[in-house]
Amino acid sequence: MMRSLFSGVAGLKTHQTRMDVIGNNIANVNTTAYKSQSMVFNDLLYQTTQAASGANGNTGRGGINPRQIGLGAKTGAISTAISGQGSAQSTNNPWDIMIEGDSFFVVNDGSTNFFTRDGSFTVDGAGNLVMSSTGFTVMGWQVDPETGEIRSDVVSALRIMHPDNLTAAPEATSLAYMNGILDKTDTTINSTEGAIRTLTFYDAQGYEYTAKFSVHGTGDDDVFRVQLDDILDGTGMSLVKKYNLQNINEIANFGDNSVKEIVSKYSLDKDAKYDAGNNQFILTKAMSEMLDGYSQNALVVAAGDNIEIIDPADSGDVTEGTEVKVQGTVSLSRAELEASPYNLIYNEADKSYYTTERDAEGNSTNRQSKKIESEADWKEVLKNMKGFDAANPPKAAADPDDPQKINISFTATFKATQDANYNKDTKSFGVTLPNDEDHAKQILEDVYHVKDGDGKTYALDYVGPDGSAQIKMSEEHRGNELVFDHDTGKFSYIGSQGNNTAMLTFNPSASSLAGETVDLTQFSNIEIDFASITNFGNGGKCTLEMTNGSKENSAIGSGRKVGALIGIEVGQDGRITASYDNGLTKLLGQIAVAEFANPSGLSKAGNNLYSATQNSGEFDGVGVDITANGGQMTSGVLEMSNVDLSSEFTTMITTQRGFQANSRIITVSDTLLEELVNLKR
Repeated sequence: MMRSLFSGVAGLKTHQTRMDVIGNNIANVNTTAYKSQSMVFNDLLYQTTQAASGANGNTGRGGINPRQIGLGAKTGAISTAISGQGSAQSTNNPWDIMIEGDSFFVVNDGSTNFFTRDGSFTVDGAGNLVMSSTGFTVMGWQVDPETGEIRSDVVSALRIMHPDNLTAAPEATSLAYMNGILDKTDTTINSTEGAIRTLTFYDAQGYEYTAKFSVHGTGDDDVFRVQLDDILDGTGMSLVKKYNLQNINEIANFGDNSVKEIVSKYSLDKDAKYDAGNNQFILTKAMSEMLDGYSQNALVVAAGDNIEIIDPADSGDVTEGTEVKVQGTVSLSRAELEASPYNLIYNEADKSYYTTERDAEGNSTNRQSKKIESEADWKEVLKNMKGFDAANPPKAAADPDDPQKINISFTATFKATQDANYNKDTKSFGVTLPNDEDHAKQILEDVYHVKDGDGKTYALDYVGPDGSAQIKMSEEHRGNELVFDHDTGKFSYIGSQGNNTAMLTFNPSASSLAGETVDLTQFSNIEIDFASITNFGNGGKCTLEMTNGSKENSAIGSGRKVGALIGIEVGQDGRITASYDNGLTKLLGQIAVAEFANPSGLSKAGNNLYSATQNSGEFDGVGVDITANGGQMTSGVLEMSNVDLSSEFTTMITTQRGFQANSRIITVSDTLLEELVNLKR
């Protein structure tokens, strides 16, 4: 009788345990990635009242089964449905990640690795990828800085928003190509300027430039010439002007500068006339040729035609060493004032210009120094330019319509380099050449060149007394020869036979007209592919275009500016990739996962975490790629609990009935005991 009482108690306890498991499952029905549990019953110890006996052949008596009375039920096992995949819940948060498969995320509390299926992550203030609920860091593999690929090593914290990941380094352009149709009847091809085409490219610091090329006809229907004319910075200023250079070849070269010469007899150009009365040749020279230091004065050069000679006041003779005074006005833009030789800094806040600090060697540090507020300040900035009188330096004032633009008026004095006759109307000087053929030939070849309408260059080879001249016609062949197949009109070669590409080659440095060295090492040579061009009739219109990057893949060799981080995504393999506004993508790391021989053997540690046990198998510290065994990660969704409410409620009903039945055992046993006690009465 007492045995039945305790059997009932054991049954009640066991069913209560099962109810506890069910209650925990239902409580976690909305817990991210929760894995439901189930319990199985085992019968308890048995009391044997009679042991079993075997059959006896001697007596002929058969065997007897054992007589055992059970003592109730106990908890056999509590199992976790660890492999049951929960449904996907869309969140549209890129840091919410769901594992599909039997793997686990590896997280760390600073000293111990834990494992979880809860992929609700976030990025903390230090840039680490962490669990949003606990702050435990998500572990994975880092990127090898040498190869840029994932290095499968001992897992470590993934610092996604590391300062190095916030920007993408710029890259210099190294490849480009030209494509389209070259129509030989296009009027621009046969003009002096040629058909202008531009190429946008970047230097190693991420600054943008525009290279101006021109395509010229040569008189041969199948042969053309492509040359480099100029390079402009991001503000549209020519680098030749910006760095105060002689020509674009000081910066870069495209092809050679060969010359073809043809000797013909021509009359002298209007700029060099024969004076029959005095039996002399008169060569016209501009002020830049006649006045010492004229071309080195930045303001005078910028003024261009806005220059007037005020002394001498009238046309007349000028002797070598005579002082010639000029006056003029010029309006300088911000881009010009911030470039050499002024090197000013414009402050947007107070709309004023500042001078720049200088280091020990006198070089600009690009840090603003003194604010330019008065006419005296402008005098200080401009007073050292060659040709200006220190007592009467240029006068400058901000343009009333544009505070960034400065209007400057000035007078400057230069010395004539040789005897000449000044003509006030033409603003030029006439130099009398000696009546000596060899001397005249030498001077004219050195200093006098005339461009005809086809862009050819002529130099005098021999001058006759009658004003005629034997002319050496020098046709410049700057750039590269572009040749097409006569029969098909398809591209043949550029530069020399067999070449599909031509190189835009930058010099490491240049020397300005003022003797300053200009560092050009930020530029990289650019290989330009011309193989896609055709020489077809297209209604007299060329469709040539120049594009940076490779023809096969525009992302290769195109160059780029510095990039700002604009997005991060997690791939199915757990690789974390950053996107930047310059078109670059960068691998930041990979989320590693842990796999166990017996995942059901993991021990629950609370907060959706598990710990490894002896029965689950140990974590090797490295982890695996989730795709190695057919799993994957999905970004923007979370794994829901795998609790099946219908199953839980059904099990709860059977558990309730079992509990009721066991309670009846105790009730009936109590009644029997009561009857036993009543016997005494």
